[in-house]
Amino acid sequence: MKKICIINTGGTFNKIYNPINGSLEIDTEYRALKSIAKRWMCHFDIKSIINKDSLEMTDEDRDILLETTKETSASHIIIIHGTDTMHVSASYLAQAKLEKYIIFTGAMVPYSIDPTEATANLASAYGYLMALDKDGVYIAMNGVFGSFNKVKKDRVKGYFTH
Repeated sequence: MKKICIINTGGTFNKIYNPINGSLEIDTEYRALKSIAKRWMCHFDIKSIINKDSLEMTDEDRDILLETTKETSASHIIIIHGTDTMHVSASYLAQAKLEKYIIFTGAMVPYSIDPTEATANLASAYGYLMALDKDGVYIAMNGVFGSFNKVKKDRVKGYFTH
């Protein structure tokens, strides 16, 4: 069985409602990911880093993501990331030319509000990761899979396309 590392950076996937101030905030305890992972019949090495909305991510944050990706002994990696700048971080990691299989995924709706999309995207990323025969950086979102430079967020339609 392949060793899989999930690197959790934050994003909408992990947002929870704060009843005190009425805002959606990143859950730094990554309860969504833990909830999904505990129901699966496999083991993941989960690393939670950065904990930001992707619009707030900087190149320094991407350096942390790159170093975390390099340091894990796993060659198969799923990165939970916000959808707004997922393509920027994916391109950043692709430039490093790591000999690893890396899939970015996330959610447009927080798991805490409706777990369906986040769960489906993570499951799709996992399945796609198991089927890959070439290392590289990929995106799996909304049932669309492919190289990071081909899968894009359509901001008008509100989902990912080729």
